[in-house]
Amino acid sequence: MIKILVSDKLSPKGVEVLRESGFHVDVKTGLSTEEQMTIISEYDGIVIRSATKITREMLSSAEKLKVIGRAGSGLDNVDIPEATKRGIVVMNTPGGNTITTAEHTISMMLSLARHIPQATKSMKDGKWEKSRFMGTEICNHTLGIIGIGNIGTIVADRAKALGMQIIAHDPFISAEKAKKTGLELVSLDEMYSRADFITVHTPVTKETRNIINSESISKMKDGVFIINCARGGIVNEQDLAQAIKNGKVAGAALDVYEKEPPEDTTLIELDQVVCTPHLGASTIEAQEKVAVAVARQIVDYFKKNAIRNAVNVPSVAPEDIKNLAPFLKLAEALGKFQANIISGGLKEVYLEYSGDITNYDTQLVSIAFLKGILDPVLDEGINFVNASHIARERGIKVIESMASEPENFTQLIKIQTKTDETESIIEGTIFGLSDPRIVKINQFELECIPEGNILVVQNYDKPGVIGRIGKMLGDHSVNIAQMQVGRDSKSSKALMVITIDSPVSSELAEEIKNIPNIIEFYQLEI
Repeated sequence: MIKILVSDKLSPKGVEVLRESGFHVDVKTGLSTEEQMTIISEYDGIVIRSATKITREMLSSAEKLKVIGRAGSGLDNVDIPEATKRGIVVMNTPGGNTITTAEHTISMMLSLARHIPQATKSMKDGKWEKSRFMGTEICNHTLGIIGIGNIGTIVADRAKALGMQIIAHDPFISAEKAKKTGLELVSLDEMYSRADFITVHTPVTKETRNIINSESISKMKDGVFIINCARGGIVNEQDLAQAIKNGKVAGAALDVYEKEPPEDTTLIELDQVVCTPHLGASTIEAQEKVAVAVARQIVDYFKKNAIRNAVNVPSVAPEDIKNLAPFLKLAEALGKFQANIISGGLKEVYLEYSGDITNYDTQLVSIAFLKGILDPVLDEGINFVNASHIARERGIKVIESMASEPENFTQLIKIQTKTDETESIIEGTIFGLSDPRIVKINQFELECIPEGNILVVQNYDKPGVIGRIGKMLGDHSVNIAQMQVGRDSKSSKALMVITIDSPVSSELAEEIKNIPNIIEFYQLEI
C-alpha cells in the first residue's frame, strides 16, 4: 500500500482525497527535523507546506520516497537538486493562492490609506482621535504595479473597479498583451514619478532584490504609499524605514519580510506601517484549494503515472528522456542566457532544430527554453507543465521548425527572440554525448559552456580591452575559469563571454562598464 506522510497542517479535504484513493495517510505535524528523519524512510510520498524542511540530510534517509507535494507554490524549503538527483518528483500547486493574495493586497492598501489598524487600536485604548486619522481616497489616484503576473493582473482588475488609474512595469509582457488587459506599461522611473501607491508582485531575483531602496524611493512622489505582499527582500526595509521617518513615504503595508519573523522591528514599529504576519495565502478557501490540488496530483502520479506541476521532471516517455536530457539542459540554459541579455517585452520565439535532434519530439525542448527565459523574471512557478501556457497568456508567439542538416554540427538549436525593442539570435549544440555549448550569439561565433557565473561583454574590437578586463578581475581577486571571444570584422566589434569563479561586485561591474570601447556589459548566473 502507498504510504503518504502529511507533515504540515493541511485542510482535511486534501487528506480525504488521499484516503479515498486507497492510500495509507499519516498526519504528523509539529515534528522536529530529527523526528521526521527517523520516520521518513517508511513513506512513498510526503505532503508539506512551509514548515517542513526537506534537506539533503532528510532525503538521504528517505529510501522509499518518490514524490514531494507542496500545498502552495513556494519551494524554498525543499532541496530540489538533491531530490532530482535521487529521482524524487517535486510538485507544487501554483496559482492556488492567486486570488487570496491579490485580495490581501487590496485590503492592505485600503487599510493603509484609511489608517484602519491604527484607528482600531486607538479606540481600543479608549480614545476618540477622529482628526488624527485623516485618510486618503484611492479613487482617481494612480496605482503602480511592478510585475504583471497572475496576482498583479488581479490586483489591477480590482483596483480599476475602485476607480484607480493603473500603470504597470513588467519587462516580460508585450505591449499588445498589456493593451488587451487595459494596462499602461511604463518604465520604472516613470512609475516612480507618477504613482501615488506602488505595489510589487515579483519573485526575488538578482534584479528585483532591494528594487525598492533609497535610490528608487528618491525618484518617487512625496507622500507615496508602498505595499509588499509578494516576497521579503524586494523592499530594503532599512531604506524604507528611513524614508518614512523623513516624510518622503507616507506609509507602507507589509505582509512579507526579509527575515520571518522579523528580527529587526524598526520598520514595523513605525505608526505609518500596516503589517501582517505573511497572511497572503491564509484563507480557508485558498488552503482547501491547494490541499485538494496537491492530493489529486499525488494520486494521479501513483495511479496514472501522470506528472503535473512538477518543477524538476518533464513530462516525457521514459525511453526518450535519456536521449533528450542533454537538449533539455541546453535549451533551458539558452533561455536563461537570453533572459539576461534581451530588453523589452518578449513577443516571439522562433526555434529551429536541425540534425540528430529532429529524430525526437522537440516540443519539450522548446518548453525547456521557455522555462529558462521566463523563470528568472516571473513569480508564477514556471515549470515544464505551465511554461507554454504562461507564454500564451502573455501573448508570446512560439514557432518551431525543422531545418536541413547543419553545416558544422551533428545537431543544432537556433533560437531567435523578438521583443518590443530588439531581436536576438543564439545557437547551441551538444558536444560529445551530453556537454552543452553556445556556439553563436547574434553575429558572433564562439564556443562557451553555459553554466556558472558569466560576464558578457560587447566592445569595439580595439587593443587593450581584454587586458584591462583581465587586470581588473585579477585586482579584485576574481578568478577567470574560461574566456571565449567572438569577432565580427564587418562591424569591428567583439563579444567576450567570461566564466568566473565568483560574481563581481556592483562596484567592479561599474568599473568594467566604464572601460573605453565597452558597448554592453551583462552579468548572469546559469
